Amino acid sequence: MIYLLTIFLPMLLAGYIYLFTRRIGGAKYIALALFVALFIEAWLTYTNLLPSGYTMLGSYLDVKRFDFVLTLQVDRFSVIMLLLVSVLLIFVTLTSWSVKHQSAYFSLLIFFAGPIFGLFMSTNLLWFFIFWELTLIPIYFLIGIWGDKQRIFAAMKFFIYTHLASMLMLLAFFLLYKQSTTFDMTQIKEGALTTPALIWWLLFIAFAIKMPLFPFHTWLPIAHVEAPAPVSSLLAGVLLKMGAYGMIRLVVLMLPHQAQKYDYIILILGLATLFYAAFMALYTTHIKKMVAYSSISHMGLVAIAISALSFSGLSSALFEMIGHALIISILFVIAGIFHEKTGSWQMGDMGGIMQKAPYLATLFVIGGLAALGLPSTIGFIGELSVLISAIMAHGVWLAVIAAASLLSAGYFIWAFRRVIYGKQSKVVALTNFAIHPVVFGALAIFAILVIAFGIFPQFLFSGIDRAFDTYHLLGGLA
Repeated sequence: MIYLLTIFLPMLLAGYIYLFTRRIGGAKYIALALFVALFIEAWLTYTNLLPSGYTMLGSYLDVKRFDFVLTLQVDRFSVIMLLLVSVLLIFVTLTSWSVKHQSAYFSLLIFFAGPIFGLFMSTNLLWFFIFWELTLIPIYFLIGIWGDKQRIFAAMKFFIYTHLASMLMLLAFFLLYKQSTTFDMTQIKEGALTTPALIWWLLFIAFAIKMPLFPFHTWLPIAHVEAPAPVSSLLAGVLLKMGAYGMIRLVVLMLPHQAQKYDYIILILGLATLFYAAFMALYTTHIKKMVAYSSISHMGLVAIAISALSFSGLSSALFEMIGHALIISILFVIAGIFHEKTGSWQMGDMGGIMQKAPYLATLFVIGGLAALGLPSTIGFIGELSVLISAIMAHGVWLAVIAAASLLSAGYFIWAFRRVIYGKQSKVVALTNFAIHPVVFGALAIFAILVIAFGIFPQFLFSGIDRAFDTYHLLGGLA
């Protein structure tokens, strides 16, 4: 029952928390306490998992005639995602410590926690779709209310694109039900399907939009630019990972033979995303847009790792997903702080921030160096593991991936030159870069994790590898 409450209690209480805290305050403390509790629950669930396969958490709301059963089952992969989500929700809460209209803001975050946990715990495809759709609602309002000048347009574009992806996914789910008579993803057998290729393509396009992969990416840059900086962290760290999770769970693990047939499609779009977004990041002078394209480029790396269709490929994809979430969260929040303090998004209006805010600038440099893959950071381990798994699967020619690191080095070093170092601009000279200690503490903790997991990556890989050990034993045909 506790897992059922984990999903539905935040959604039911969000409105009451808003009304209760609107006058007396305290919404951020309630949100922080809830997200810490969710992290503890996810960790306890992780420690009590079965050695392999799914662990049953409960079956509720049974409507057998339509197979509309909320079946909660988790394996190591899904619980790792729960841990990542809870950590990021804590980070977003701490970095939003001084946000305006806190009761409404944190109530929306609390509402978001319910369906995102449900998404990763449910193995019933109908409920998976319901939770998927419910996550759109709070993000839509967080962008549309607390965003920048074009926030309404960005929120609408975000909603329309991702809702279109949801419709493709729903169509695939109904085809799966018609051909297998079940919505339980753990019971669907690819060999029993009559149109597996059609189902695969519907699911692939749906999750490619969500990740997003080129050319389905156009909704994301504007969403990142217009969203509040902590919400951009949530977009990059959680919502994009929903697409990658679906790609691995349903496109590869549930339909492995179709994935082998079309693996080159995943590879080509992954490469296109990696390089296109890197060139766009190199071109732009908008600091947050640069970070946004950097984020999209790294999701191309995730797709390339998935295309390997191997134990090492899936493990490196998950490691890259975790590393990307930590790194990009630092960069988005600090880019937002620079904008808030200077009143500009243009890197040309900045310069010499290291002289005025050395600690904040240092954290931005750490995030940027990790994003470009500097050794001793989590970014280096992620890119190296993706490179190795891709070469093992597709050949030595995929060493071309390393060229993307050169592009990353180009736009981040150029950003350091224009924003962090160099001659101090007049705007920076007149700016007070002081931030709330809670916000700085959250950023510092993430920076420490970025370095710690780069030096001791086995701490993460020990859990990640066990998430896909069955896939490895079955030769890639789980």
